[in-house]
Amino acid sequence: MIPLAIPHLGGREADYLQQCIESTFVSSVGPFVDRFEQQVAQAAGVAHGVAVATGTAGLHAALAALHVQRDDLVILPALTFIASANAIAYLGATPWIMDVDPLSWTLDPHVVEQALAQHSHWQGDRLIHTPSGRRIAAMMPVHVLGTPADMQRLIPIAQRYKLPVVADGAAALGAMAHGQAIGALGAELTVFSFNGNKTVTCGGGGAVVSHDAALIQRVRHLTTTARQGPGYDHDEVGFNYRMTNLQAAVGCAQMERLTELVGAKRRIRDRYADALGDLPGVTPFQAPSWAKSAWWFSGVVVDRPPQRQEHLRAQLRQLGVDARPFWKPIHQQAPYRNAPVSATPVVDGLWWQILTLPCSCGLTEQDQQRVIDGVRQVLKG
Repeated sequence: MIPLAIPHLGGREADYLQQCIESTFVSSVGPFVDRFEQQVAQAAGVAHGVAVATGTAGLHAALAALHVQRDDLVILPALTFIASANAIAYLGATPWIMDVDPLSWTLDPHVVEQALAQHSHWQGDRLIHTPSGRRIAAMMPVHVLGTPADMQRLIPIAQRYKLPVVADGAAALGAMAHGQAIGALGAELTVFSFNGNKTVTCGGGGAVVSHDAALIQRVRHLTTTARQGPGYDHDEVGFNYRMTNLQAAVGCAQMERLTELVGAKRRIRDRYADALGDLPGVTPFQAPSWAKSAWWFSGVVVDRPPQRQEHLRAQLRQLGVDARPFWKPIHQQAPYRNAPVSATPVVDGLWWQILTLPCSCGLTEQDQQRVIDGVRQVLKG
């Protein structure tokens, strides 16, 4: 079976792990944690970063650092992994779910602007969601698949409505927009994931980055149990969200190869686009011209009926190809069915058409050709 996405551990991972073992620095203190934070921040185009246990933990801590509270609303695209919404819910807040741009699949600025104009009002210095009476506390664009959201349009909207922005860049390290690195697009905080299927992996883990040193220090404080000094004094309820030196050691080795790994992802996506773009009713994954996607995943959008995507997936599995459907929208997930939703015609018509194809960084051209041949065989059969 050609797998969907597996790690590419071809660098100094074993060497760095051995250094951790020999030094006994295997927990949340150690030189690799500091090095990894610097590497990620630099790659993201910002000055400061803090490594955390998971990407979800990073989102949770970032929202907490920006004072999102119980009963608040946070603007969120409908098409994202459920962890984005869960991080909001951990604080007792609720996502205000909105539609995405049909090309990038990221939060649509026009939809956001229209929703805020029609369904919000000011109550003193608080922005209120008129239908529910709840405070709108933040905006969370998601750089879906490593494709940047349109931050040039979203950030001015957020500033006009005094909304801090946490960017969920879980799979977007290495991406760029308008020549700027993914962490330098205007969000107060950007969060990455280093789960096992990400382009750069620590086996698990995440990072929060920013230009704002004080804000990163606030995230660091929250994620280290809000501990003050060398003693056991804690000034608030914090989280045990630290990354271990072992995880960071793997991450450091991976970050040394970031350009190579992201380049492999881009070549895989381009080969699929070149080889499958002529099939009727099939559209390879696309990105806006101003965006340089990191292309965490590659695949195709298969036109109606929905059975066609399911048939293609089943037939590819018979041929030894691991192809999978994409995320179910947030407003269709049981925990969020009562969350406020702006109309989502793009997401509702899109999500079930998406099929992801094998795209591991180490995918050989021969194996990718097997995938391409399989797709063409099934859809032309």
